[in-house]
Amino acid sequence: MRVQKTLLLLALLASTPAMAMDDAAFASCVKGLQQTARAEGISAAVIDNNLAAVRWVERVIELDRRQPEFTDSFTGYFNRRVTDQRIAQGRALLAEHRALFDSVAAEYGVPAQYLVAFWGLETNFGSYFGKMPILDSLATLACDQRRSQYFTGELMAALRIIDEGSITAERMQGSWAGAMGHVQFMPHVFLRYAVDADGDGRRDLWNSLPDAMHSAANFLRGIGWQRGSRWGREVRLPDNFDYLAAGLTQRRPLAEWRRLGLLTADGRPLPVVDDMRAALLVPSGHQGPAFLVYDNFDVIMRWNRSEFYALSVGHLADRINGAGKLRQSPPANAVRLNRDTVMQLQQALNQQGFEAGEADGIPGPSTRSAISRWQQKNGLIADGFISRELLDALDISIAEL
Repeated sequence: MRVQKTLLLLALLASTPAMAMDDAAFASCVKGLQQTARAEGISAAVIDNNLAAVRWVERVIELDRRQPEFTDSFTGYFNRRVTDQRIAQGRALLAEHRALFDSVAAEYGVPAQYLVAFWGLETNFGSYFGKMPILDSLATLACDQRRSQYFTGELMAALRIIDEGSITAERMQGSWAGAMGHVQFMPHVFLRYAVDADGDGRRDLWNSLPDAMHSAANFLRGIGWQRGSRWGREVRLPDNFDYLAAGLTQRRPLAEWRRLGLLTADGRPLPVVDDMRAALLVPSGHQGPAFLVYDNFDVIMRWNRSEFYALSVGHLADRINGAGKLRQSPPANAVRLNRDTVMQLQQALNQQGFEAGEADGIPGPSTRSAISRWQQKNGLIADGFISRELLDALDISIAEL
């Protein structure tokens, strides 16, 4: 009954505009959250000493509401993350902690280079965890209208972490959305997958690299990592390739991709593994690199639901492990688009009968499919890519930084 009353209270508070919640409304919400915490068995000491002291942080709501003004290109995203400096530092750290990473790989089946790549992208190898007080951030988001139920759950998980003694509330700092430690776990992920690898009685993802790396590997294994399999690879496409075959949902056996003329990036025949299926991604269109991605790519995307992120993790891991650069670099002249420009594109495609979905400024699968069909009808390479030439042909202005 108390939990139901708390959810009702949170639902009523959801009608309050996020940026206008006053002290009284927030205090009332926190009391409801305290009732929920008691009902879930969290200790009175943690509730009274920590949850009762949380603050509303307007900056958290600003960051949650802030939609990126510009839609980054794969070129920009990839080149900022897979850098020579990060590759060199990753290789040095892998060598420095080789015994740790080898033991983790043996236990969980996740090769060392992937763990180092996640570490590099999440916190630049532990150099920046975030400085936001986690309880304040999660309480603010729990009392906000947009995703109250989700963040209430994360707040309860964070309180459990404090209750078990892994860290104090004062030291529990991280991102504005509640991600924490070397590998930026959300609290519910911490509770399920964090490991006390160094045997000190605490699961410490802030100060114990063994705990952090064992935990990351445990998480990856738990969400489906396939031991002995890679994430994917860069490939070479034949001339006159039908780009309508590309896309994460269009998986085919490797033998079929081989019959379609795909080669490895250095021109050798694709290896054929029984029962192994792959999807083709062309994140920069026909002028950029092409990738075949396997089941472990999907696992990376369960960590972060971004194809660009997963491609960056995979290639960074390869580079840390000694591989060379991409054979086909992302195009240097890629357009960085304003969301309004993407909305105009979606509206134009819809008006011409190429269903692109809601004109929301986000170029997702429906938009890419509509672009491919428009390109095909107009005699262009149907790669589904938003290029300067496409926008010019549809008489859409390009608003760039």
